[in-house]
Amino acid sequence: MTNPYETDLDRNRANHQPLTPLTYLERAARTYPDQTAIIHGGSRTSYRDFWRRSRQLGSALAKRGIGKGDTVTVMLSNTPPMLECHFGVPMTQGVLHSLNTRLDAAVLAFQLDHAAARIVIVDREFSAVMLEALALATVRPLVVDYDDPDYASDAPYPKGARIGTLDYEALVGEGDPDFAWSMPDDEWDAISLNYTSGTTGNPKGVVYHHRGAALMAYANTVHASMPQHPVYLWTLPMFHCNGWCFPWTLAVQAGTHVCLRWVRPKAIYDAIADHGVTHLCGAPIVMSALINAPESDKRDFPQTVRFNTAAAPPPESVLSGMADAGFAVTHLYGLTETYGPAVVNEWHAGWDALDKGERAAKKARQGVRYAALEGLTVMDPETMLETPADGETIGEVMFRGNIVMKGYLKNKKASDEAFAGGWFHSGDLGVMHPDGYIQLKDRSKDIIISGGENISSIEVEDALYKHPAVASCGVVARADEKWGEVPVAYVELKPGREATEADIIAHCRTLLARFKVPKAILFSEIPKTSTGKIQKFRLREMARGS
Repeated sequence: MTNPYETDLDRNRANHQPLTPLTYLERAARTYPDQTAIIHGGSRTSYRDFWRRSRQLGSALAKRGIGKGDTVTVMLSNTPPMLECHFGVPMTQGVLHSLNTRLDAAVLAFQLDHAAARIVIVDREFSAVMLEALALATVRPLVVDYDDPDYASDAPYPKGARIGTLDYEALVGEGDPDFAWSMPDDEWDAISLNYTSGTTGNPKGVVYHHRGAALMAYANTVHASMPQHPVYLWTLPMFHCNGWCFPWTLAVQAGTHVCLRWVRPKAIYDAIADHGVTHLCGAPIVMSALINAPESDKRDFPQTVRFNTAAAPPPESVLSGMADAGFAVTHLYGLTETYGPAVVNEWHAGWDALDKGERAAKKARQGVRYAALEGLTVMDPETMLETPADGETIGEVMFRGNIVMKGYLKNKKASDEAFAGGWFHSGDLGVMHPDGYIQLKDRSKDIIISGGENISSIEVEDALYKHPAVASCGVVARADEKWGEVPVAYVELKPGREATEADIIAHCRTLLARFKVPKAILFSEIPKTSTGKIQKFRLREMARGS
């Protein structure tokens, strides 16, 4: 029988367009052209000018040959060019690749080559490490310097030398403000590329599509409770999962981006008080910095500021301190592969009446799926059967929906493994509670999350094994009040060899980014199974007692 709802009702350009976040900025610029879109130091950019400059950037990139599937790599801090790149690059149907500014040259070089970077935009703060990375890479991209005119006089890091052949403002100046930018041919087209930390070997390139970015922008608006014209402070690095997609989100409600190059308590309090900040995101270290800031750095402000955090659940004392300081904390969870947080601990008003212990237990849970995520569950990864919702049976947390990545760039094997059985396998172990809220119990890949940054224990162990005195080692997380957790290493030395903690830490610093270096070296016999496998659970117990 013919379906009357499919007969003579054809999909066409008038009734079907690919989803993309690019249209949000166009709408905001047309509707609120004079609304402040970006605050950076002493500069103010209206939505009219944000839209114009993004189109100019897109035009300039197109003139330089950037088109569908071409990668534009950026090594930028939380500054206006980073926001402009989130729109200007995909306007060409190109793909935005944001580098983690904390990585070492070797890893950066790998990403440049793997992404086949055509153009690289570099903030002068990072020019030294990028010069080294470009020398190690095989690609030879056009290098563009960004010289921030609002670079603070009390900057913790001096500006580096110019390493490019063109200045960012000159590049934008080449562009046409009336550029006829391109909608994606298909909403499945890639919009951005983000790399994982890499649990073994090189990091994997996570590909986002226009559809997921567009839907995530709506979901962020809902789950962050963003009203019209919110004011968002950039404490979260925009290179991290495209800033959880908030560079695109703010345009939905014509909000204001307040740029922040360095996360320092006084600058945060000043921005909140001076600009009326309503929202920010960050790791527990940002909360600790705010609570423990000197009284001279703190400022009073009348508004309640929503703080979204996506690391380990904050302790009750931190939540209480944040509430006293004027912040309402929302606990989130997600991965690079899910466009950032895709799970939210939706709070029930009735839980406020629970006693302290019961309330803390509710807060410790990761929560339920975002509205834009179609499926969230806990399964036995072997049988692909859901575990009982008893809050005790451990399985693997799995995702399904439109805010799950396209896959891993140039790595079909890893993509197929991640999507086995029609679900994205997170690698995180957790339980499902009777009310449908999930709670993480462990990380099957031994990832350490320190200050919001992922550290692979395997990568750190590989560096330790390169020390001539190390016979065996194991790296695990240890709780840390400031960073959430930090890596610590248990080391067993070779017979007849000697090394001090300082020796081994100095060795690690030659091979690893500074935040990945173990905070302590503990000399001990490494516990192993009968087959010689290191018992990580024993090391974790030892770390908890140290």
